Amino acid sequence: MPLTGEERAAGLILYRLPRETGVVYGVAILDVGGRIMLDSPGARPRHLVEAFAEDAGLTFEYRPYATESEGRANLGTRARGWRTTADAGLPVRGDHSPHEVALRLRPYDEVSGELRPYEGALEGAPRPATTLGWNGGTLVATDPVSGRSLRLAPAALYHYRYERRVFVSGRKKESRFLTGLAVLDADGLVLADLPGGWPAHEVAVFAAGRKLPVRDALTSPSKRVRTTLSRRALGWTRLTGLEVPRMSRAKKTVAVCAGTAGLFAMAYVVTTGGWFVWRGLSALGGTLLDLLDAKWLAVFFAPLLVVLKPVRQVWHTWRIRRGAALGPPGGPYLFVSRGRTLSVRLGPRMVSDDMEIGPDLSCASALMAYRHENLSGLFVMDGEGRPVRHLPGPWPLEDAHRFAARGGLGFEVRALSREEYLDLTGRARDAVP
Repeated sequence: MPLTGEERAAGLILYRLPRETGVVYGVAILDVGGRIMLDSPGARPRHLVEAFAEDAGLTFEYRPYATESEGRANLGTRARGWRTTADAGLPVRGDHSPHEVALRLRPYDEVSGELRPYEGALEGAPRPATTLGWNGGTLVATDPVSGRSLRLAPAALYHYRYERRVFVSGRKKESRFLTGLAVLDADGLVLADLPGGWPAHEVAVFAAGRKLPVRDALTSPSKRVRTTLSRRALGWTRLTGLEVPRMSRAKKTVAVCAGTAGLFAMAYVVTTGGWFVWRGLSALGGTLLDLLDAKWLAVFFAPLLVVLKPVRQVWHTWRIRRGAALGPPGGPYLFVSRGRTLSVRLGPRMVSDDMEIGPDLSCASALMAYRHENLSGLFVMDGEGRPVRHLPGPWPLEDAHRFAARGGLGFEVRALSREEYLDLTGRARDAVP
């Protein structure tokens, strides 16, 4: 394919095409009119394809098609002399003439080295330092931040994306999507959860080298994805690859002093200039602290945080003792709101998941605390005894019983066999991963 003239190759696309039988990856070379000159199915590392396009002077574009019909419509416009090469690979950088794209296409077997996420699990979040690699037939997941390393024998990889609803300003709601990669065992249980933006093509190639299946859930319904991720295997763990923000003792002392000074400053400004003047100064101060990378001093411009945080914790503990709430104040926690509604709140500024309380099929009727070997969790059951929500993790039994009694819910504690655990976790309609 020439790189000069009217019938020259002008662009290179890397595509992802969902089909009923699975997801197809591939590359296609386009002419100046955007028509397909060459279609070559097969997964390749994105960075190598981009490097090849740059070296050849071709424009590069990544096209993750949402549906098969959309992909076929875009890939169906073919140039004269169009052809396809199934399961072929592109030449590496420099392996072509400066005047034409090499016709000699070599297979690409596997990615050498480590696989890393290219962005954070949420949009705008920092990129995790987590890495994946192979040691023979063993998958090695490493978190250099925490110093933890896992050696796993996976049956499949689960590439996921699911929705979270958050409050962005006042009562305005917005969807945020969390992505990551999970390592599954033969029963589909999660051995390890690795949040982060893992590149789909690189994941496919990385797994293909060991003939490891990849379950693509990037476009699956969020409820189904959350249910799958909540099905934890024995020894389940999550590697975030991120530093846990901790404030030194000196910074804590300065923050408390700044908060106290901020209280007096707020009182003075509000009494002399009004509340809106203080809000303007707070916004300006927050911007300056962002520029100075000293966000921990923001308590000066929001001094009520010094008082409200411990008060909120005391208030939440009091509610738990009364049976009005269940779970830690940071979430996830349960509470019964007005109108006989059971709500699950994942954390601050998160939109709660609400369920009507009653004996009907779609309502919350009872809580079931379970234990399966070293795993524990909580099921919200409907009137027919089927799991409506699954919340894995430790839940204090006395607090759960007190909460259920106050909310008019049934309560049960069960030790589950493996068959029961697989059945109940798989049938849950939604879950908290």
